[in-house]
Amino acid sequence: MSINPLPPPREPTGLGRLPVARWFLIMGLVAGVVLLAGIVIAMMFGSRARALARAPGVAEQLDQLNMVLIVLFAVMLAFGIALAFIIRFAVLKPIDQLAQQVRTVAAGDFDHTLHVDRPAELAVLSSHVDSMRRRIVSAWRMADDQAEELRRSNGELEQFAYVASHDLQEPLRKIASFTQMLEQRYGSELDERAKQYIHYAVDGAKRMQLLINDLLDFSRVSRVTGGKTTVDTGKTLDTALDNLSATIEDTEATVTRDELPAIRGNRVQLTQLFQNLVENAIKFRSEASPRIHIGATRSGDMWEFSCSDNGIGVESKYADRIFLIFQRLHPRDVYPGTGIGLALCRKIVEYHGGQLWLDGDAEGRGATFRWTLPAAGDDDA
Repeated sequence: MSINPLPPPREPTGLGRLPVARWFLIMGLVAGVVLLAGIVIAMMFGSRARALARAPGVAEQLDQLNMVLIVLFAVMLAFGIALAFIIRFAVLKPIDQLAQQVRTVAAGDFDHTLHVDRPAELAVLSSHVDSMRRRIVSAWRMADDQAEELRRSNGELEQFAYVASHDLQEPLRKIASFTQMLEQRYGSELDERAKQYIHYAVDGAKRMQLLINDLLDFSRVSRVTGGKTTVDTGKTLDTALDNLSATIEDTEATVTRDELPAIRGNRVQLTQLFQNLVENAIKFRSEASPRIHIGATRSGDMWEFSCSDNGIGVESKYADRIFLIFQRLHPRDVYPGTGIGLALCRKIVEYHGGQLWLDGDAEGRGATFRWTLPAAGDDDA
C-alpha cells in the first residue's frame, strides 16, 4: 500500500544539528589529545627528574615509569579503537538502518517493515514502532473500506430515493384526481362526513406529492450534470427574487444586499439556495413587514455569505435540528412546508465545498444564517 507521504520533518536546532557519529568522533579526539598530552607531560617531568637525580636507581625507575606510560597509552589506544568499532557497528549503524526504514515509511510506503537486530534497546524500540505502524495501517484500511462502503451505500440510497420518488408521482396523481372525480360525480349522494374523508384523502395525496418533489430535489443535489462554472451570485439572487416576486409583494418584504461576488459553483443550485433562504425568512416573519439582508465578505479562498431577517428567529438549542431532513419546529397548520428546505440548503453548500450554519451570536431580532462558498479563481473571473 502506498499513500500520500508525510510532511518533511522539522530541521533540528542548537546542538541537536550534529549527528551522533560526529559527537562520538569529537569526544574521541578530545580524549585522545588529552591522553597524549598527559603522557608527553609525564615524560617531560620524568626527563627533568632524571637530570636532577643523583642516585643511579632513580633513572632506572623513571625509565620503567616511561615504559609503563607507553604501554598504558598503547592499551588505551587499542581500547579506544575497539570502542569505536563497537559504537560504529552496534549503535550507529543500527540507528542509521532504523532511520532509513522510518524515512521509507514516512515517504508513503506504509507496508515497509521496521526492524533492527541490535542493540537490544533499539530492537525493542523498532518492534514497538513497527507494531504502531501495523495498527495505524490496519485502522486506515478499515476506515478506507468503511468510507468506500459508505459512499456505495449513499449512492444506492440516492438512486433508490430518486427512482422511488419518481415512480410514486403517477400513483399519487391518480389517487388525488380520481378522489376528486368521485366527489364531483357523486357529491350529491355523499354526506358531510364522506366529503370530509375525501378532503383528507386529497390533502394527504397533495402533501405526499410535495414531500416527494422535495425528496427529488434533495437527491438531485449530488447528481447534477451541469458541472461548476463561474457564477455571479448577484444574478442568481435576482433570479431567486423574481421567482418569489409574488410572495415578496404580498408580504411587503424588503430585500437588501451587499455587492455580491462571483464564485465557483452550479448556477441552478445556487439560485435554489438563495430562493430557499429568502423564502424561509419570509415564511417565519413576525408582525412587522419582513426585512431581509444578504451580505458577503471575503475570507481567504472562500466567500462568507449571510442572510439576516427580522422574523421570529430560532432558539440556539435547535441550531442543529433545523438542518435535519423533514424536521419541523412548528405545526403544519401554522407554518406550511415539508421541513426539507434548510436540509437542502446545507446539502447544496456542502456539495460546493462550504459550510452552512445558524449564527447564534448575531445581533438584533430574527435569524441569521451564514454559509461559505469557494471564490472564483482569477482565471475563471
